[in-house]
Amino acid sequence: MRSYAGVMLGNLLLATVWCIPGPVGLVLGAFAWSEGEDWAWIALVAGLACSVPIPFMAAGHARRQFPRITRRDRQKHTDIPYGDATFVLWAPRSPQAHPRARLARADVLEASLVRYSPEGDATYTTYGGTYTPDEFTPLVRLKLRVHGSEETEAAEAADGAEDADGAWQAGHSAGFEVTDEWRVPSLCLSAVTAGRLAVLVDPPGTSDPTDPSAPGRITPLWPRSTLLAGTRTSRIVDLEGRTTDVTRYPGRLLRHMRISLDVGGVDMAGDLIDLRGLDAATAARYTAVADGARARPESPAPMTEPGEESRWIVNSLPGERAAFGAVSRRWSRRGGVLVRAQFLQMSPTHTFQDHGPVLDTVLRIHPADGTPAFVAARRLTVPLDYLVVLHRTRDVVHYVSPNGTSYVVDWARTNLLAGTTVAKVVTPAGLELPLAGRPDAIWALMNLLASHGLSNPTPVLDLRKRRMSAVAGPVMDLVRDGTTGALAAPNSSRS
Repeated sequence: MRSYAGVMLGNLLLATVWCIPGPVGLVLGAFAWSEGEDWAWIALVAGLACSVPIPFMAAGHARRQFPRITRRDRQKHTDIPYGDATFVLWAPRSPQAHPRARLARADVLEASLVRYSPEGDATYTTYGGTYTPDEFTPLVRLKLRVHGSEETEAAEAADGAEDADGAWQAGHSAGFEVTDEWRVPSLCLSAVTAGRLAVLVDPPGTSDPTDPSAPGRITPLWPRSTLLAGTRTSRIVDLEGRTTDVTRYPGRLLRHMRISLDVGGVDMAGDLIDLRGLDAATAARYTAVADGARARPESPAPMTEPGEESRWIVNSLPGERAAFGAVSRRWSRRGGVLVRAQFLQMSPTHTFQDHGPVLDTVLRIHPADGTPAFVAARRLTVPLDYLVVLHRTRDVVHYVSPNGTSYVVDWARTNLLAGTTVAKVVTPAGLELPLAGRPDAIWALMNLLASHGLSNPTPVLDLRKRRMSAVAGPVMDLVRDGTTGALAAPNSSRS
């Protein structure tokens, strides 16, 4: 368990090395002063000027490296109306497609990582003017089944739009499969794991003029794909002020996307589209979609489409190794606790680390003492292996200082809770019990170990070890408790 003091000390030493002329000048000036040299004050002033920035540089780098949230990060007022389950994702724009391209859903049948190989020469790398440099954007090979025009035409009929390209769409009424390689922005990797993408399909023959029947180019719309996958939430406020959650209703979401493309974009306040702020014609189209949804109810899509194992690229991506976590006995004895928080918003920056992008994040943190939750904003490096399962959960684990003033992100515990690796318990008899799909049980075990000051830096909790004998009984009781077996919503468990 790293401490801020340790990180600060390391950065202080590093900053001193960078600014070594300053301390050297001070020592030289002090020696010259003791010898009565007239030029001593020049060396002292120069040394002081070079030494003053050292603590400020060290503090800045320590804050950047250490994912600690303090009182200074709390937000008193927010411009976005965050709901209980709101998650806002500002992802980079997708490439331009053909003007007559049609919007369609594509199911991801298979996925494999082709290349992700940042040079790693620097701790942080900044690219001005781009959010998706090739070096830090995974290249993924995808096998897609693109839905045909039958679904498209049904959607167009539901929102009353004209289909200008119905002739060529009819040629793909049964859908088709395509395999290709695409750069997937790190913020949108979860759409691949979820298995649902929004794509634009160019008219036949446009990609190969010599073959008029050749399928058109496929352009994934990555920000809209996170909406279709359910990673980003979506709510609609109708003309009468009623709010409807349409997250994970892909048919309705596709119709909303089609309207947005037709009118040149519709503004969202966070995850909210308020029809009362739109022009009458656009609001009428959204209302027609809502009326159609009431007349022909749509079942919500699963959190992950079947066949997730063929799309599982988590193990190929860098990040923090999932574990039950390390515990400092001093921290445990003084009353340190674990708490769960939820990401409310993620936005890209131009800065990257090898294991993930540096993001501007907003979190809702629930203090362990039962006081009201608060919202904090913090720039964090988020590991790629967490981003790829972001459609499952936005939970993040923090360990809290004994005085309750600072909250530090624990990525090892967060990844285990998110399911990047299957947590397992080995019983005293040697039986291995997997805890896949049981985040509440994993969370209870983390708290049990932390309260006893027991570290377990792996995803496997082996009760045969002697030091685990004190918690073996409670652990077995938790593992056998079937009430924790359901996949929990982000706010279902508190410490």
